[in-house]
Amino acid sequence: MSLPKAELHLHIEGTLEPELAFALAARNGVTLPYADTEELRKAYAFDDLQSFLNLYYELMAVLRTEADFADLADAYLARAAAQGVRHAEIFFDPQAHIARGVPMGTVVEGLWRALGRSEETHGVSTQLIMCFLRDESAESAMDTLQAAKPYLDRITGVGLDSAEVGHPPVKFREVYEAAAELGLRRVAHAGEEGPPAYITEALDILGVERVDHGLRCMEDPELVARLVRERVPLTLCPLSNVRLRAVDVLAEHPLPAMMDAGLLCTVNSDDPAYFGGYAGDNFGAVREALGLGEERLRELARNSFEASFLEHDEERRARYIAEVEAYEFP
Repeated sequence: MSLPKAELHLHIEGTLEPELAFALAARNGVTLPYADTEELRKAYAFDDLQSFLNLYYELMAVLRTEADFADLADAYLARAAAQGVRHAEIFFDPQAHIARGVPMGTVVEGLWRALGRSEETHGVSTQLIMCFLRDESAESAMDTLQAAKPYLDRITGVGLDSAEVGHPPVKFREVYEAAAELGLRRVAHAGEEGPPAYITEALDILGVERVDHGLRCMEDPELVARLVRERVPLTLCPLSNVRLRAVDVLAEHPLPAMMDAGLLCTVNSDDPAYFGGYAGDNFGAVREALGLGEERLRELARNSFEASFLEHDEERRARYIAEVEAYEFP
């Protein structure tokens, strides 16, 4: 669906399509444990978040050079632009690369080769959000923040991702305080597999401005009321929720109930190469499975721009929202 939209929950490593994975493996002399792209695609079947993460980290082995990261980002931006994305706030996981001997600079400089020319090449404005792996130590997160300091002119904010259960937001209090002192925006995954209490911790202890996922907020009416009152955006990822078994089938997704409750919901693709769809695919899927009408879809698109970190360019934000209002559905 080419409705103009911002993508606010997108892991660049999760856009690694099998064809590109094999191409980069050949370029870098990496042997993948799959015979071909078809066999690799069959591995994209997951029981839960951890089974997905195992494959996700395994395939990162093909990402070695600045050119690899540039090619990865360019491929995503081309697909996103074709599906109506006008602005993308892109997550990346430096710890997963540093642990493999790939320096922070290689990752950021490589991604920036694509992001720096994205408006000219793809018509998509971009921002970069550095995520900490919550199943690594708080000390590792702080070291990662220190390593990022030379590149903060290209990094807008910090996030928190990877395996959620057993890794509450409070674990990262100090690194989020340090990020805030550096003027970085703050988001965090919470309430995907973890309990609603993790959402409250992310708000109160980490000071997040957006909640990534936040699906399980619906289990806590007081939390829902707070999120509505404070207009805290939620970056929902419907196809991801189905593939990782957070919901059994898309027709049972709570998105309509969340919108009815007044929550500021957005629709995003998360790790689209693994979960079966990019941003426009997710919009199309919820339209069909949940019976969302044109005004509801327009509301989701409008929300995405309102929730984006475009305070430095309100004229751009207004222009994007005007595109949403003017859009004619096919």
